[in-house]
Formats: sequence, structure tokens, C-alpha cells
Amino acid sequence: MRILVVDDELPARIRLRELLNRLPDHEFCGEAGTGADALRLVQKLNPDIVLLDIQMPGLSGLETARQLAEIEKPPAVVFTTAHGDYALEAFDTQAIAYLLKPVRLERLEQVLTSASRVNRAQLSQLAADQSVDNGGRAHIRARIGQRLELIPLADVFYFQADQKYVMVRYRHGEVLIEESLKTLEQELSTRVVRVHRNALAVAVHIAGLEKATDAGMVLIFDDIPDRLEVSRRHLPAIRRFLKKT
Repeated sequence: MRILVVDDELPARIRLRELLNRLPDHEFCGEAGTGADALRLVQKLNPDIVLLDIQMPGLSGLETARQLAEIEKPPAVVFTTAHGDYALEAFDTQAIAYLLKPVRLERLEQVLTSASRVNRAQLSQLAADQSVDNGGRAHIRARIGQRLELIPLADVFYFQADQKYVMVRYRHGEVLIEESLKTLEQELSTRVVRVHRNALAVAVHIAGLEKATDAGMVLIFDDIPDRLEVSRRHLPAIRRFLKKT
């Protein structure tokens, strides 16, 4: 992975350059001391990841990240900062991780490995998702610690309310998100089916209905053994859906 370092302080850039040189799977490709220079270098060097300081004179790291997100194929952005107060605002710019200074080699390697899984096509789609209505959204964003996980909707089987969070069951496991079922149902209206007051199923993965041991009905899925309870209220709609498929 090609990495651009952006920080207005030379010692910080030197530190990150030295750390990157100790990671054989990642290549330091350049550095910038301002947000404006970073935007120019991204166009010139085409890095995969930008390590970006938040507090910089002139164009801040947050604003730089917002402008980077508008590029057709944006690089992944990882913020580096001595201040932990910007975490939520940082993730709102589509940054995928947040590193506190002084940056440790082990933590940097962990974050870069995660960042390498989020390719440019996914980042472009994420930006598009935010401007698409009518069920066009293609990813679910989940914050896991200090990193952002982009889960393709195509990999999601169902959503289930879990107290104040929603559990996302997807191909590689489970994760909690803060979006409500109501919001998800509205945004993904053409791609999900309500099966219970606390659950939505992604339509393309529904394999059928099965009788439960308590005489109720459960939804079954392709590729996973999970069974999802179907409420009596929503059963007729599920049957109609299955007849159409």
C-alpha cells in the first residue's frame, strides 16, 4: 500500500516515515506540510492511504479529508492527532481510522492492515451512498473501536434490534451499529423485508419459511444456519414476498 504522510510538523512527518520504513507491506510515497499540498500530491502520487493530521494551519485536516472524499477514487484517510476530541467529527468525514500521537508501530500496523481492506471502489461507493435515495445505499458503516468498517449490503443477511443498538448479521460475523431499524427500513426500503418488530431481513438472502418447534414460523437464509422468528403480523407479507420470488 502506498502511503502519503500529511502533518504541518516536520518531526511528526519524520516519525511516521521511520515507522513506515519498518513495515515491509507498506510504501512511504511522499509527504506534505499543508492540506493544500496534500490535495495536490494525492492527484500526483495516487496514494492508497493518507495519514492526515487534524490540526493544521490553513486548510485543516478535517476539511482536507472532506475534499479528498469528493475525488472520483479517493484514498483511505487515517487521522493522526494528539487530541482525542475530534473522533466523532473525524468519522463523519469518512475517515476509516483515528490514531492518537505518539503513534506506536504496533497500532500503526494494525490500522494500516484494516485500511488496506477498504479499497478505493468501496470509498467511492460510500461517498455515493450518502447522496443516493430509494434504497440505493450499498454499504453499512460500523465503528469498531477507532476504525470504520464498511460492510457491503450484499454481505448482510439481517438486522436485529439489540436494546439501543442494531445487530448486523453479515457474512463474516456480527457487528453493532447505532442506526435504528426504522431508519434502515426507510433507506433500504426496496431491499429489506420486515419480519418482526425487531428485525429486518435482506431480501436477496431469504431462502424460505420453516415451522418452528413452538408452532410459529421462522425465516431461513441461504449460506448461514440462522433462523429468524417471523411474527404473525408480518407472516402474510413474507408469504406474499416468497410467492413473487
